[in-house]
Amino acid sequence: MNPSPSEGPSSHSRETHGNATRVGLRAGISYGAMGLPLAFVALPLYVHLPNYYASNFGISLATLGAILLLARLFDAFTDPLLGRLSDALFARSHRWVLGVGACTGLLMVMGMAALFFPPAWAMNHLTVWALAGLLLTYTAFSQIGIAYQSWAARLGGREVWRAKIVAWREGAALIGVILASVLPSVMGWSVWLSVFAVALVLAWFLWWQAPVPHPSRVMTTEGPGWRALAIPWQNPAFRRLMAVFILSGLASAMPATLVLFFIQDRLGAAAMEPVFLATYFVAAALSMPLWMRAVQHLGLARTWLAGMVLASITFIWASTLGTGDVWGFVLVCALSGLALGTDLALPSAILAGLIQDRGHQGQREGAYFGWWNLAGKLNLALAAGLALPLLGWLGYTPGTHHSDGLLALTWAYAVIPCIIKLTAAVLLYVFFVRRPATQVTTPSVSNPKDAS
Repeated sequence: MNPSPSEGPSSHSRETHGNATRVGLRAGISYGAMGLPLAFVALPLYVHLPNYYASNFGISLATLGAILLLARLFDAFTDPLLGRLSDALFARSHRWVLGVGACTGLLMVMGMAALFFPPAWAMNHLTVWALAGLLLTYTAFSQIGIAYQSWAARLGGREVWRAKIVAWREGAALIGVILASVLPSVMGWSVWLSVFAVALVLAWFLWWQAPVPHPSRVMTTEGPGWRALAIPWQNPAFRRLMAVFILSGLASAMPATLVLFFIQDRLGAAAMEPVFLATYFVAAALSMPLWMRAVQHLGLARTWLAGMVLASITFIWASTLGTGDVWGFVLVCALSGLALGTDLALPSAILAGLIQDRGHQGQREGAYFGWWNLAGKLNLALAAGLALPLLGWLGYTPGTHHSDGLLALTWAYAVIPCIIKLTAAVLLYVFFVRRPATQVTTPSVSNPKDAS
């Protein structure tokens, strides 16, 4: 079967065999490569930065939580606007997207350098410096991330195609996460920053070779300005998907924020940090082909549900671990990493299908992904802004081993996230598995809308 216009804009972007469509190697690498340097930004800000500032500069957990929450609340105003900017850039040309991406990439490098290498004169006002560095880095990261995700959504295609092109992106991101988690411990933050900058430049050149999205269609006249920003929320399927995505993301963000504290104080295994993190992300990377095969048989929603159930079972087990349970936690990292593969590859593929079904492909991907990215970041902000101060209030102090504090740490790291994840799984089942899933499938290629 030949690819329809909705299945890809360039001849090298995919190959077909019978009724199955698979992403070509060249298309996958050229588009997916940018996921690697973007992961260099995501992991340190969400996992390393709180521990780095608490350990090296003595900033309290409550203060760190407030800084991260304020920075993410700023995104509440910028992300939807950056989504509109992305749509405007695509309306001009995909080359405008790449050009602005080069500028924001430079700002990301500057922001990360400022956060992890604050100058001596900033030490007297370190909280203000950290907040300013976060605002700069987050804004640049948001702009390039929204445009990057919108690019894939604008390629269109069926469920398996959407899942696989996202899997290339998230697979590269997992490689970046592994490097970003290991380099600071092994070679220091200066080497980490250099590798990040080089990877960003190389990925940008590869992005130029990626399959080109469909040209933007004429924007519908559904309202200018803030009314246009609200258009995604008029889609009932989007509202339901966001509810699932927010709950599932919060359940993942809390352990991500607290994992280093759990390893150091609950397990007493600080020396094993690189092994734990590498196991987690390697397992997630290796899981991608397995989940893609599952999508072919189960569909996007059912496969994501399977990942949620696996994550919940794993964290129930994690709540039983204590001092010295190193190999038990290695297995927890492997199984939760396996489940992570679904969280990374499938939700945005479902969203791309919803955009197509609504008739907004080639028009409003940026608006949708602006709100989508905002939700993901607020999850991480809530995890830091609520979990860290709550732990301090309950008596947990990093580096100490008081029984009440460690119990609170276990609940915040494993038990509460498990409850939230199971709630997300129930909503996913009710909204997208039990009822007819018209909102998670792509229209038939015989539909004229697919050829747009």
